[in-house]
Amino acid sequence: MGKTDFLSPKAIANRIKSKGLQKLRWYCQMCQKQCRDENGFKCHCMSESHQRQLLLASENPQQFMDYFSEEFRNDFLELLRRRFGTKRVHNNIVYNEYISHREHIHMNATQWETLTDFTKWLGREGFCKVDETPKGWYIQYIDRDPETIRRQQEQEKKKKQDLDDEEKTARFIEEQVRRGLEGKEQEAPVYTELNRENDEEKVVFNLNKGASTSAAPQPKPSLLGPSGLKTAGTAPTAKRKEIPPASGDSREKKRKTALEEIIEFEEEKKKSARTDYWLQPEIVVKIITKKLGEKYHKKKAVVKEVINKYTAVVKLMDSGDKLKLDQTHLETVIPAPGKKVLVLNGGYRGNEATLVCINEKTFSATILIESGPLTGRQVEGVPYEDISKRA
Repeated sequence: MGKTDFLSPKAIANRIKSKGLQKLRWYCQMCQKQCRDENGFKCHCMSESHQRQLLLASENPQQFMDYFSEEFRNDFLELLRRRFGTKRVHNNIVYNEYISHREHIHMNATQWETLTDFTKWLGREGFCKVDETPKGWYIQYIDRDPETIRRQQEQEKKKKQDLDDEEKTARFIEEQVRRGLEGKEQEAPVYTELNRENDEEKVVFNLNKGASTSAAPQPKPSLLGPSGLKTAGTAPTAKRKEIPPASGDSREKKRKTALEEIIEFEEEKKKSARTDYWLQPEIVVKIITKKLGEKYHKKKAVVKEVINKYTAVVKLMDSGDKLKLDQTHLETVIPAPGKKVLVLNGGYRGNEATLVCINEKTFSATILIESGPLTGRQVEGVPYEDISKRA
């Protein structure tokens, strides 16, 4: 086997080396050529093609530097936006992932000498939020995409609308309380003079008004006999006992009526309180998109974090891989009857419940609310997409 054979060990080793990343100091940005060693880079610099490229660059060097700087900035920000979004991340992590691509623009061909200078420039120009820590520089991408801004404005509008609904509910409750207090009889205190028939008689004050209704007044030394004291003590007691139950029943009835009206108002509000987002942390979902390949299609995962209400970071239950997916690529998981579920949409949104039974004909389920003010209520006809299994 000859030395120049295509299948020789040296030829195979050279091809393997040419596929991987090489040292930065042996790369020519003008010619976009990567050399494997110092001798190869020296030979390239002496070549005619390299000298021709240097002559072209010497005519307008600033134009070439601006072009490479713009390409480097655009590729770096695109990677930061796609890979990390608006999360705060170390600048060296983003840079290492950027240079892992073999055909990337090298920083020594741009206007920035170091990664720190480039990071500071991003902060001054308003592309990112930068801050320096003992561990180094951290950057956070500022998303100015018109679609993202429009979505944020819609979320703020919905949040303001929810606050207006809460204020209306509070005013309605205050009105119901005021109406309940209007029919309530206010008992005014009665003041009497203190008359002493006998100067030697002891003065006794009974400050407990409720106790006087059930107990007989203390007998005072007078000319009346025992029978007179008995009739005088029992007659007012029987008369006073008849009044409080009637007034108590009427008050309780009024309060119950106002409470029923409030509950009805809350029920009507909850029936109409549906949103176009349903993701919640710590629920089990299923990946339905085929864009990620058969490896992740129809795999179950747990929602670990919800971003901007429509995007979730999920962790696969079998492999442990983490993915960032939109809610359109996911669907809810219905467990077996008796298992815990979380209500994701509708009037009972955010409440935990127990799955009672499943109706396959109507694609709905019956649940028993386990949390919130309506604990113990059984709700029928809940759609599959409104509940999901708890993690």
